[in-house]
Amino acid sequence: MRTRKISALTMTAVALGLALTACNNNSADNASSSASSSSVATSTPQSDTAKDKPSGAPAKSDTKCTDQLNYAGDPRSNAEINSIGASTGTCPPVQKSPSGTKCTDQHNYAGDSRSNAEINSIGEDTGTCPEPQKSGGASGTPKDPGMKCTDQLNYAGDPRSNAEINSIGEDTGTCPPVKQK
Repeated sequence: MRTRKISALTMTAVALGLALTACNNNSADNASSSASSSSVATSTPQSDTAKDKPSGAPAKSDTKCTDQLNYAGDPRSNAEINSIGASTGTCPPVQKSPSGTKCTDQHNYAGDSRSNAEINSIGEDTGTCPEPQKSGGASGTPKDPGMKCTDQLNYAGDPRSNAEINSIGEDTGTCPPVKQK
């Protein structure tokens, strides 16, 4: 067990060292050391995965992949991206960062006619949350300035919280119609 931990730690240290040397491709010595160390780097699972997907742009020998493509939002480090490019000869495609947070948890979609599932699937498919859509004709009562919707209308029997009702009024300028249970 102890030997496995030590060898895993050693492999991690070697992989980190290789990744850091791939950051500086300014001289021929660095390029040759990256090329000769690529056989060691390909033994890690990440490099094998990247090698199976050469769908990115061809890597220019004198320019790092991170200087050729915009990797903003990619969860991998610049060193990892550049080492993949150095070892495969192809810059890896940009990966979307899985935020793990649903669009409906990031934005207020109150009054949006789409279901939460539809909104969240758009966010997963495109990588960005869609803009909230307000219904074309504002149904409900126009909100009086300086007054909460729950003070303006009787929402007794409405299953929504006062905070939700008032936030809809603040966002849309219209107090939502009363929903019955």
